[in-house]
Amino acid sequence: MMKKFNSETGVTLIEILIGVVISMIMMAAMFTSYNAVNNSYSQVIDRAKISQTGRDMIGMLVRDIRIAGFRYFDDVSKTPTNYVPILITKAPGSGCDKIEITYGDRIRDPKNPNAKPPVFLYKTYKVVYECKASNIVDKKTSKKINAYAIYKSKYEWNGSSWTAPTQSTDDLLYKDELVVDYVQELIFIPIDSKGKVMNPIPKTLSDSNKIKVVDIMVSLRSQGEFFRKEQERPFRLLGEKSNKKFTDKFLREALVVSAYTRNMGL
Repeated sequence: MMKKFNSETGVTLIEILIGVVISMIMMAAMFTSYNAVNNSYSQVIDRAKISQTGRDMIGMLVRDIRIAGFRYFDDVSKTPTNYVPILITKAPGSGCDKIEITYGDRIRDPKNPNAKPPVFLYKTYKVVYECKASNIVDKKTSKKINAYAIYKSKYEWNGSSWTAPTQSTDDLLYKDELVVDYVQELIFIPIDSKGKVMNPIPKTLSDSNKIKVVDIMVSLRSQGEFFRKEQERPFRLLGEKSNKKFTDKFLREALVVSAYTRNMGL
């Protein structure tokens, strides 16, 4: 005996459509929540990267500034006639300053590595931090980004001039080593023993030896867009009376540290 179709249990087409619509709404809600969490996570990571990169950069600068002017007591090697432990070159207006740090060091004589007592060679080095326009290209505009890259170089005094790495066998020398990119500002402010800003910037040995503190500001820009809306955002500079303004979606954060000189004027 055949069964009647209208006595079979199941779901209708309308019920199926309702189930599909509910599933789509749930999936859209889940995707929206995931997207919001992912964006927040990316922002946290970007901020953490900027902070970590800035701290690493500041730490490197502080270590080098603290050694400026150092010389061993028994070092009788010839120093440059224009020896200046810390020489700061201000960028026009606002931007990236340049700093040159000179100090003495010694190494064991490679010709007598096993001599007792050890024989040392005394050398004078100069470390240079300078900014150049970043070579990173923005994929959206196909133009270079509006930021700087910081490069570090190290030279040796040969008795008459500064020796470049290509002219020396010293493995400690290097030129234009990239330290960090996406830099917005790098500013150095020399401070004397009375806590006053030194203006004009010291250019001689006697004036440079009066520097007791160097205030450093490093500001970095996020690699990707951080904010949803593009709007004008002010950014205060170290030692400047007015703000600098940027109109884009990028995050900018600044780190300010005071580096105390230990060997100046000894």
